[in-house]
Amino acid sequence: MKRIGIVGVGLLGTAVASRLLEGGFEVIGYDTSPGQVVPLRVRGLVVAAGLADVAANADAIFTMLPSPDSVEAVLLGAGGLIESAPPSTTLIQMSTISPALSRRLAEAAAARGRPFLDAPMSGTSAMVARGDCVIFVGGDPDHLEACRPAFAAIARRTIHVGGAGIASLAKLVTNLLVGLNTAALAEALVLGAKGGLDPAVLVEILRDSAAASKMLEVRGPLMVGHRFEPQMKLDLFLKDFRLMLEEGQRLGVALPLTSLTQQLCTATAAAGRGGQDLAAVITTLEGMAGLARA
Repeated sequence: MKRIGIVGVGLLGTAVASRLLEGGFEVIGYDTSPGQVVPLRVRGLVVAAGLADVAANADAIFTMLPSPDSVEAVLLGAGGLIESAPPSTTLIQMSTISPALSRRLAEAAAARGRPFLDAPMSGTSAMVARGDCVIFVGGDPDHLEACRPAFAAIARRTIHVGGAGIASLAKLVTNLLVGLNTAALAEALVLGAKGGLDPAVLVEILRDSAAASKMLEVRGPLMVGHRFEPQMKLDLFLKDFRLMLEEGQRLGVALPLTSLTQQLCTATAAAGRGGQDLAAVITTLEGMAGLARA
């Protein structure tokens, strides 16, 4: 397996394409916004004219799209990948979607004899770019083994978690903790700042304390510096919160902390920060504490 197609070359798609190119894979990319793929051309990425072009020239195709609707359209729509890809091409769904949609995609692919994997990643775009991410895989273990070299070029670990849908559930659970940890970090920094603790000093204290976490490492510096260039856009994470809450409702599981964090992030997005990183949620808490910064 040497030729990999990527549909959706946004923040994560760009990071994944970069890892694959560095790993010696041939990569063909397609995005509905052509400008997204231009920076990767000089590094060897081949720009596809459309989905059919990707399908005809790849051993495996990763879909990395911003919404469940776009995933469904690309895979299940007229002329979509499940319909148009050769039987030998493995279709790999890497977006954050509902477990139910993932299972439906797997069933549709199986009906057409197409190999399919549900394989979302855990990691911001910056983490993926340096290989510091994990891929959760749901589907046939044999299909996973065939794709393992490509996954190894992207992530430090690939974990088979069960059938299609289970990997998407694992991603929602992971993102639930990411969202809550980010909000808790923001709240702690605001409390400290209001009492006179320098946020930069506080982050250093927390790094060596029982409160250390991956989100502290990734988003602590962003919050201290008020630098919110997106590694994960707030608007996209709001979609994830919606999926978490819907899954909780379906399973009869109360998610009160998730609901509250969603509301804080919704307020942050409403203030014009939806295109910024999730770390921007600190600005809402600063405003509530009378610590608003420019």
